[in-house]
Amino acid sequence: MSEKIIECNNLTHKYGDYLVYEDLNFTVERGRIFGLLGKNGMGKTTTINIMMGFLRPTSGSINIFGEESHNLSPQTRTRIGLLHEGHLTYDFMTVEKAEKFFSRFYPKWEKKFYYDLMDKMGMNYDHKISNMSCGQRSQVVLGLIMAQDPELMILDDYSMGLDAGYRRLFIDYLKHFVLQRNTTVLITSHIIQDLEKLIDDAIIMGYQEILLQMNIQKFIKSFHQYRFNLQETSLELHKDDHIANFETLDNEYCIYSFKDEEEIVNYINQKGVDINKEDISEVSMTLEDAFIGLTGKY
Repeated sequence: MSEKIIECNNLTHKYGDYLVYEDLNFTVERGRIFGLLGKNGMGKTTTINIMMGFLRPTSGSINIFGEESHNLSPQTRTRIGLLHEGHLTYDFMTVEKAEKFFSRFYPKWEKKFYYDLMDKMGMNYDHKISNMSCGQRSQVVLGLIMAQDPELMILDDYSMGLDAGYRRLFIDYLKHFVLQRNTTVLITSHIIQDLEKLIDDAIIMGYQEILLQMNIQKFIKSFHQYRFNLQETSLELHKDDHIANFETLDNEYCIYSFKDEEEIVNYINQKGVDINKEDISEVSMTLEDAFIGLTGKY
């Protein structure tokens, strides 16, 4: 049986009268990379704050390694590597001094993970953090987190400040690290396309609700985009069991759905619009396309 590293049970949170979400449930198993996805303001960072005990939920609970999140022991906290809302380092330190300083606080410290990443960047060990670009500083922090050799990594918007090259470097390094160490990862990011070949499972958070909880490859394979044109008639659409989302522009229609093409054709015919399979084209989607299709562009 797989070990559950994170267990979120009926989590509800409000800020005053504002409901962030209600009855959120998910589990993250050992060795999996789990994406907590959603637009800004949907509750991703709130969930991480609750997870780390920085915030108490209105109701429900999160357990990490079997302990309640608001009462994590010091021993359990040393098993967690946290990147939280930015990249904080001591600017006066060099690459080497930062490693030596942080190594004192973590009993399982493995400096080779840090220096391997620094070497891949071509970074001199006497390079001062204050003289680095934002992307280089970000990689220093990410390397320090890996050197903790945590059993669980929580990365809240790891991509902040990273350009495309640095993001690719970190994702490749993270995948290798996870396979080597059987590390569990919970990750959020605004750069959805980076996650397609990285995360195993995901929740997509919408406004006060969970839009999806699924293996990410299953989501990409089972979620469809259909396009068609109606010249002489109009079609009234609403979100329902067949339509996850839709867009219209003049006579052009775009439907996002978990249903197959034949079911969509029958659905449209039942609305009094005569259409057949030859009139509809399915458009292939990346994870980013599917994410936008499910959550909407606005």
